[in-house]
Amino acid sequence: MLDQLNQLRDNALQELEPIWDSAPLEAWRVKYIGRKGALAQAMEQLGALPKAERGAVGKLANEVKTALESAFAAKTGQMQQRALSESLESEPLDVTLPGRPRARGRLHPATAVMREIYRIWGDMGFQIFRTREVETDEMNFQLLNIPRFHPARDNWSTFYIADSDQRVLLRTHTSPGQIRAMRALHPNPIRVILPGMCYRYEQITARSEIQFYQVEGLAVGHNITFADLKGTLTEFARRLYGENIQTRFRADHFPFTEPSMEMDVECIICHGAGCPVCKQTGWLEILGSGMVHPDVLRNGGYDPAEWSGFAFGMGPQRIAMLKHRIDDIRYFWGNDLRFLEQF
Repeated sequence: MLDQLNQLRDNALQELEPIWDSAPLEAWRVKYIGRKGALAQAMEQLGALPKAERGAVGKLANEVKTALESAFAAKTGQMQQRALSESLESEPLDVTLPGRPRARGRLHPATAVMREIYRIWGDMGFQIFRTREVETDEMNFQLLNIPRFHPARDNWSTFYIADSDQRVLLRTHTSPGQIRAMRALHPNPIRVILPGMCYRYEQITARSEIQFYQVEGLAVGHNITFADLKGTLTEFARRLYGENIQTRFRADHFPFTEPSMEMDVECIICHGAGCPVCKQTGWLEILGSGMVHPDVLRNGGYDPAEWSGFAFGMGPQRIAMLKHRIDDIRYFWGNDLRFLEQF
């Protein structure tokens, strides 16, 4: 049986050598390594052999099979390369034809909207102030009027990464940047935006992700009023969406601002008719805002008897959804070229 397998291998390789056409190659494959080929028939005889011989014969049969399959694959590659060479040598080559264009890189839609937001706030006199993504519990919560065990902490599902006297976490919002900006720029007036990534342990839906961008805004000065806040945010919406965009303000509560409000813009995906993105309301909330709480001003080093200010926080990805009529926030992280190449 061993001699038979060796002879089968030698014959098959000898017959394969002169083949250079696809039809004879396929016939060779069927004859030797097909389901009913010579090798398969030889292996069917394995069960009739004495038990002591089966191991050696089975091992050789597998080696022969591997050798023939490798030879078949190598011959296929050689034939393809030969056909390509003959085609290049026989067919005329037109060197005047244009080359294949290279795909150009482009900005991610979230990045493009972030840059537009930077430009608008820059034109309105706000500077960019960068802050860290890894924060202490004190900065992320306590100095913003959210002490431990405060009910408002339920609004932030937090990723804690270290538990000590200074509990360390991935920031849940960009608001701790308010404290850092005030302490860095004190005692001067402030007009800054604080962009960055935030993290929350939440269910992923069409409207929410566990990681997302926010752009915080902070203005501190003398005689800043609630009317200044509303006027500033309305002007921002008009510059971003156009002069005719409809906006509304709703009273809300944030521990670090008093009074507080949310700002909505008309849902331009459904034009106010109601859709899953706007939860059938016709409006989409793009930011929360309010007058900086006196305690937060003190924690930042400013005397609330002399200074006042406003703050706001917006989600650029939600703004991009409105601007480009995107109905699912998960597209921003999906890396689907069919989505990204539209921008």
